[in-house]
Amino acid sequence: MPEALTVAVLGGGSFGTAIANIIATNGNKTYLWMRDQARAEICQETRENAEYLPGYSLHPNLVVTSDLLHCVEECDVVTISVPSKSFREVVRLVAPHIRPNTIVISTTKGIEGDSFLLMSQILEQELDNVRIGALSGPNFAKEIIQNQYTGSVIASEDDSVIDCVQQAFSSQTFRIYSNHDRYGVELGGALKNVYAIITGMAAALGCGSNTMAMLLTRSLAEMNRMAIELGANPMTFLGLAGVGDLVLTCTSDLSRNYRVGYALGQGKKLDQILEEIGQVAEGVNTLRIVKEKAEDINVYMPLVAGLYEILFNDRDILEVVQGLMTGELSSDVDMQGGV
Repeated sequence: MPEALTVAVLGGGSFGTAIANIIATNGNKTYLWMRDQARAEICQETRENAEYLPGYSLHPNLVVTSDLLHCVEECDVVTISVPSKSFREVVRLVAPHIRPNTIVISTTKGIEGDSFLLMSQILEQELDNVRIGALSGPNFAKEIIQNQYTGSVIASEDDSVIDCVQQAFSSQTFRIYSNHDRYGVELGGALKNVYAIITGMAAALGCGSNTMAMLLTRSLAEMNRMAIELGANPMTFLGLAGVGDLVLTCTSDLSRNYRVGYALGQGKKLDQILEEIGQVAEGVNTLRIVKEKAEDINVYMPLVAGLYEILFNDRDILEVVQGLMTGELSSDVDMQGGV
């Protein structure tokens, strides 16, 4: 048996809770940090995160707390699972209290707006003398905690990070694969949220299987196109953190981004939709960022551009769809040299 670790998971949403519960079940002393003190105290007392994962018991090894500094200062591993807009703020708060050589993992799927930095790149900027990784994949927390068979990817240039996470975070039903292309793994996790809005919208409009197949494959082509331009390995996008996460998020109403798109297809306005969902839908913010970046680096992303027109310029959905279908014809597979 490997030696037990002390692990902090920062962020008491659905995924943070699910992954913390696995780590605790594996015999590790585990902290789950929530910003809201009252909610943390309730979860600690009731042994349940009723707001995000109602009906599922938390393991006795899991301590729920709002004391951010206490739960990171003694840890071997710190996992950050907060929304991308809060990510840098939380990292800065804990930076002076993380011990040298600590493993720090991001599970957040997003891009920082002004800088176009992915979350582990923010870790590189804000932390000294730590080992960094990113965990990403087709991972709905509700199914993880139900012990549905699930695959994820730990990405790091450091094999010791990969080995540690595979041991501490895995379970009989949660399998973690490895990848050294940290940037590509994170980029795939961020980009797919945009396309989930598109497929949700298509589903609400009554589109069939032919349309969905076209949207998924052309979405993957756009993701690959940007990945190549930004220096990621396009082969990463053929794995769980690329096409796997894309398929999951674009085909299930467990995805908040898919639900945003579905509501848009029903004619609802974006502000109303986000208020009704009540949780962060990363794809909306990512869309703005990716649209601007694609224009800056001259990457052809017609689905991104079309969705941007619908969400932020109030263009008619069917008018945009017609424009996409009558646009310039291109070759099928980008990695064969097409566009």
